[in-house]
Amino acid sequence: MIKVLFVCLGNICRSPMAEAMFRELVKKKGLEEQIYIDSAGTGNWHIGEPPHKGTVEILSKNNISVEGLKARQIQPQDLENFDYIIAMDADNRKNINMIKAAYPKADVSVLLEYVPEIADKDVPDPYFTGNFLEVYELVEKGCSALLSKIIAEHFKDKEGNNGQSK
Repeated sequence: MIKVLFVCLGNICRSPMAEAMFRELVKKKGLEEQIYIDSAGTGNWHIGEPPHKGTVEILSKNNISVEGLKARQIQPQDLENFDYIIAMDADNRKNINMIKAAYPKADVSVLLEYVPEIADKDVPDPYFTGNFLEVYELVEKGCSALLSKIIAEHFKDKEGNNGQSK
């Protein structure tokens, strides 16, 4: 099983949006039994809270479920347990890397690194900007590109076609 963790600051805006969107994309590819998805925040302010109302509204408008999403803080064991740890921006990557030294297995990247045509790799925090539509569009591009990479790396069948691993 491939495990993907999305991380932002408080785990109420960007990372739960990415988690929900990535779940939907994975489900459409029929890989929900092969890819586990979660999200977390580097801060502890919102532990146990549902996503921000702006995140809920934009996801609901796009028929993406927010069921089961509750904020949590990233834990050191997450760096050992997840194959892909995807930060929403450079600051959160830096915070993750502060605890990474003891967990060399962890592959930490920034979501928009998977979208070469976007120059600014940081997904802005809509908690401060209020621009949930911009964030949704960036997260959608990043999640699509990330899933393509994961499929290419882990789920190519022997004929070279993308699909479920055998």
